Amino acid sequence: MEDGGDMTMHDDSSERITQRARRLRERALNAEERGYSEKTHLIHGRSPSARWNYRHQVVPPMTSSVTYRLDTAKRGAQGFTEFGEGHGERREPIYIYDRLDEPNRGMLEENLSYAEGGEMGVTFASGMAAISAAVCCLATSGQEVVAHHMLYGYTFSLFTKWLPRFGIKVRGVNLGDETEFRSSITPQTRVVYFETPVNPTLELIDIGKIASIVSEVNENRTSEERISIVVDNTFATPYCQRPLELGADVVVASLTKSIGGFGTDLGGVVIGARSLEGPLMGFRKDFGAVLSPKAAWPILVYGLPTLSIRIRQQQETAMKVAQFLEADDRVERVFYPGLESFPQYDLARQQLTDYEGQFAPGILLYFTLKDSAGDGKIGERFIDYLAEESYCITMAVSLGQVKTLVEHPFSMTHSSLSCSDKAGHLVDPAGLRLSIGLEKGDDLIADLRSALDHVS
Repeated sequence: MEDGGDMTMHDDSSERITQRARRLRERALNAEERGYSEKTHLIHGRSPSARWNYRHQVVPPMTSSVTYRLDTAKRGAQGFTEFGEGHGERREPIYIYDRLDEPNRGMLEENLSYAEGGEMGVTFASGMAAISAAVCCLATSGQEVVAHHMLYGYTFSLFTKWLPRFGIKVRGVNLGDETEFRSSITPQTRVVYFETPVNPTLELIDIGKIASIVSEVNENRTSEERISIVVDNTFATPYCQRPLELGADVVVASLTKSIGGFGTDLGGVVIGARSLEGPLMGFRKDFGAVLSPKAAWPILVYGLPTLSIRIRQQQETAMKVAQFLEADDRVERVFYPGLESFPQYDLARQQLTDYEGQFAPGILLYFTLKDSAGDGKIGERFIDYLAEESYCITMAVSLGQVKTLVEHPFSMTHSSLSCSDKAGHLVDPAGLRLSIGLEKGDDLIADLRSALDHVS
């Protein structure tokens, strides 16, 4: 794993980032809401909401109507016009048709944009739909995306198989190498895209440092030529990290994971400046990747309100499990941002913080096993044993659920190669990704110890 270069932000950017965070947070709040904690806002949201004029329900009802009655042709025309412009700040929408907009999805978008400190949020049917929309609204044919060379497998597929069909070129580079990153930027570059923590290795990308470099480049560009930074915040969630406050322009996330929390509903979101709302909603309308109200409702009512309490418990357990694995001689290495042995520990303490400024290293572990047999199959044997014998660790893709999930990235989610033609396969065949749930830590450790005993 690369160490990501300098693990501290430049002094001259600290005050800028602090001011940006304060400004974004102020925009997200109404005057009557200031003074309450972010944890409370995750539960109560933007209330009262212009999205739905309900007065007596403690829990918002689930909408089920695909189409909405319009009183006059003039009101219908106004609704279509306003839809194309985006909602604006706190404006009551005119609902026309579910694919355009509807109340449950709208309330969820308000609450998600607040959680990330953005001006607006637009949800989609999946995280991949959100990534597609964000990139395609920021770059067009003949333009380029610079992406970190390690990406989620399906993001890699989108970037290498489909974006080139639209004339959008993707350059895969190591964003932890400042020289390589700077040299990859061309006059056609419009997007810098990365995950942090990176899936699955948990490498961190210094958002502030990337923002500082991009800001230098943008000083010499017109508004139409400026580069936008897009960060996938799925692993950290807004509870542990808020990229917009650190200098990113756009956040994308899978709602299916920790924000949803229970593994029952697909979803994705793009959060950023108000100016992007209209294009994103138009993209969603025309390409049709719409989050259904029946999927938005549980994320709004169950997922987001419980995010803080789930993450606090899960990361406490994650630290305990990480310490156990690190102490076992059969484990080659453990990557968890909460461990002092983590290669970017200083950056982790600076960048991964909760709403109160406390260190929030998250719920994911990545660890590699010592391959004593030397056949490259240790990871498969270990995970196959867990799949067959473990009671409380489930072999499954996805992450952020109340159940602990383990997967083998080399053969599963990251079986594709990296974006860089010369990098080869960046995932260790002996590596495993563990997403900690809400089980008792001692029970997880017992099943992990049993698996280690079996393969050693």
